[in-house]
Amino acid sequence: MTNRIRLASGLVLFAFVFSHLANHALGLISLEVMEEGRRLFNLVWRNWPGTILLYGSLAVHFTLGLLALYRRRTLRMSLGEAIQLLLGLAAIPLLAEHVLATRLLEEITKLRGNYTYVIYALWVLAPGKGAIQAVALTVVWAHGVMGLYYWLRLKPGVPRLFPLLSALAVLVPVLSLLGFVAAGREIEILAQQTGWATDVGARMHWPQAGAIALVDDLRKAVWGFLAGAVVAVFAAKAMRALWAVRRGTVAITYPGPNRVTVPQGLSVLEASRAKGIPHASVCGGRGRCSTCRVRIGEGLEGLDPPLPAERQVLDRVGAAPDTRLACQLRPTAPISVTPLLAPTAGIADAHAGDGSAEREIAIMFADVRGFTGLAEGRLPYDVVFILNRYFQAMGEAIEQAGGRRVDKFMGDGIMALFGVGSSPAEGSRAAVNAARTMARALDRLNQSLQDDIPAPIRIGIGIHVGPVILGNMGYGAARHFMAIGDAVNAASRLETLTKDYGCQLVLSEDVARAAKLDFGGWPRKAADIRGLKQPLPVLAVADAGALPDPL
Repeated sequence: MTNRIRLASGLVLFAFVFSHLANHALGLISLEVMEEGRRLFNLVWRNWPGTILLYGSLAVHFTLGLLALYRRRTLRMSLGEAIQLLLGLAAIPLLAEHVLATRLLEEITKLRGNYTYVIYALWVLAPGKGAIQAVALTVVWAHGVMGLYYWLRLKPGVPRLFPLLSALAVLVPVLSLLGFVAAGREIEILAQQTGWATDVGARMHWPQAGAIALVDDLRKAVWGFLAGAVVAVFAAKAMRALWAVRRGTVAITYPGPNRVTVPQGLSVLEASRAKGIPHASVCGGRGRCSTCRVRIGEGLEGLDPPLPAERQVLDRVGAAPDTRLACQLRPTAPISVTPLLAPTAGIADAHAGDGSAEREIAIMFADVRGFTGLAEGRLPYDVVFILNRYFQAMGEAIEQAGGRRVDKFMGDGIMALFGVGSSPAEGSRAAVNAARTMARALDRLNQSLQDDIPAPIRIGIGIHVGPVILGNMGYGAARHFMAIGDAVNAASRLETLTKDYGCQLVLSEDVARAAKLDFGGWPRKAADIRGLKQPLPVLAVADAGALPDPL
């Protein structure tokens, strides 16, 4: 719950910063347009509901950030996490004077603040403080962007948008600073006019020396409070460490064997970091990604059951009963653990199974027909160009249907899994929808390549549904998320049978039944599959593009 509240408060603050920076960017047009944007900005944030939401989110986010820092049993962390932490701690001190000199002075004096007042103060009167605010903008924006990245990178499909989001992450602060500079130059020209500064000061009720001194005193108080809060957190951490020593230690045995002894209260992931043992953790130990999961050997019986949040993550990847998240497991008695993912595991591994769970899913194989003839007499570059166009079209069709493309093999083949995180019925429907979309995408591709290839590209597709073993298999960089089992062999065999049946798609009746597909109009066959005792009833579909749309 605290993580969700922290995320929600962070999103509110990010929305405020984004709208504020966007308002600054309007300075590229003119100071007048900048002021018009400020009126819209004030409608959202300069009212009691907006004020309570904004400053309440700031207080909650900072407090929960300190709580998260206190909960860390070790300060060993990735470079990215360390940078985000430091940026967060620096943000409020850097912004304190700016907030006090604008919002507070407007509340306690007759100041009628606007961009003319702010930019004149920061660009003409105190350019050093203007430079500090430019740094503050960069720090706050970078902290927010990193927080969004750590959250969104675990969302399926979102990483594909990262190139666009990265461009926006750079453009927003750059345009904001350029808008500030443009407005500053405009104010600088106006300030050279005789009497302009006096007139503006009178109309805005420029704050007196006493009010400015009050702002400086309050800034120092804020800095002192923040420093005291951080010191208090580290003092509390030191006291907890002393108490942990008195409580005793616990032994954790890793493969190797590699046995470490750490104070009770540390999670297995914190123990790994404290002792310098490489351990995967894409989300930084927040219990979101599952990449830190371990299989428990000795000591399993004495562990408390997973809390609901951990249980949800484990269920999502189909983890076995002896699997736990290292970041959430805090043993009180000796245990032995085996990390299930390599220390270099990445985002793609966050949703993968641990290789120990049996799941019923739909499997698709697709292969180009006559690839040898297509490639014959062509330059390798031309073949690669055609294949890349083909893989892109087929891959997009599979992903749009919710499939997980697993591997490309033998140069021109694709294997995809459907229903990994859902049900066999949903996986079957997704696989059939993908086959239809692939066939139509292939027609469009053939039309675009008609002047480059002697004959249209033809494919064969096989789909079956059944139990498989899912997991990350292989070694080192060649470790991939895969599926093995008779159902995989059957799907591969059905793809091959498209040649014998002279059709584009062969799917088992199990798939058609699970997808609730009316299959009365297609020829029914009985396929002999190695590993299956009885022939497998299948359907031969001449054109997968003619399948019902959508299922």
